[in-house]
Amino acid sequence: MIIKSYELDKNINSKIFLFHGINEGQKEEIIEKKFKPLFGENLFKYLENEIFSDIDNFYNQVLSKSFFEKNKLIIIKDASDKIKNEIEILKEKNLDDIKIILISNILDKKSKLRNLFEKEKDLVSIAFYSDNTQTLSAITKTFFSKKNIPISQESINLIVSRANGDRKSLNNELSKIENFLTNKKKITIEEIYILTNLSENYSINELVDNCLAKNKDKILYIINENNFSFEDTIIIIRTFLIKAKRLIKLNQNMRINKSIDQAILNFKPPIFWKDKELVKKQIKIWTLDKTYKLIDEINKIELNIKKNSINSLKILFDFILATSKTNN
Repeated sequence: MIIKSYELDKNINSKIFLFHGINEGQKEEIIEKKFKPLFGENLFKYLENEIFSDIDNFYNQVLSKSFFEKNKLIIIKDASDKIKNEIEILKEKNLDDIKIILISNILDKKSKLRNLFEKEKDLVSIAFYSDNTQTLSAITKTFFSKKNIPISQESINLIVSRANGDRKSLNNELSKIENFLTNKKKITIEEIYILTNLSENYSINELVDNCLAKNKDKILYIINENNFSFEDTIIIIRTFLIKAKRLIKLNQNMRINKSIDQAILNFKPPIFWKDKELVKKQIKIWTLDKTYKLIDEINKIELNIKKNSINSLKILFDFILATSKTNN
């Protein structure tokens, strides 16, 4: 059946869900707020291609029960029509203590998987469309309101404009601001401009892009030419996160467009023409599986940097040099 995202509470007892569409940020928010609190540590993530590499093991892990895993949340990323038959099998199983969420990008109306979820009353299909400026402004205003930090409409407009109409990008911008706001009770528009100015911070973008393209000589040159500070380490690691997530979207787009050039051409927000060759190289290096592992590593490095501010630059540069090795 088809429902809207705001109707999810009424259907939360359903067992299998399909989240499809381009709004990755909203999908992540709903999983974080609505599902994770119900399952705690019993969360299992799969890529669709991982499932088919060992289908028997997948069924065993999903359907087996133990004393320590009374409830399970199964998240399957990059779901496509290929997994339709498995969903038809699973919906007939006893899933009392299990919820399954399939996450897809854009599925057209001819999609067999989408049609299955929309027609079956015991399956739930939710489409996630792009946010408009009003929605993103409301999210930003709520963010500051919860922290009791005054914010002007001009500042809100600036933050929203940096997000390029994408909730995931907005959450990244707000996360950078949250890191900056530690022990602070106010923020100026000038500070917001600097914090959200990654697209114009050429050295940081160039450093991260060349690291992901494994151009080690260029990386060493950039590090030697710039006097990076502790504040920069947070911005750099956040830039890694943003660009790693961009790689995931690009890889997903490749599955639809069947070519690197077309995936880059259709990407939103647009990739600057001078960066296209570098991004092509990144796509060839970073598979979806490798990129998800990279994101996990980025999150660990960020926590380590925050705990060890004195050694933050060493921690970051060790990570950059390790990531840029050609045999990784």
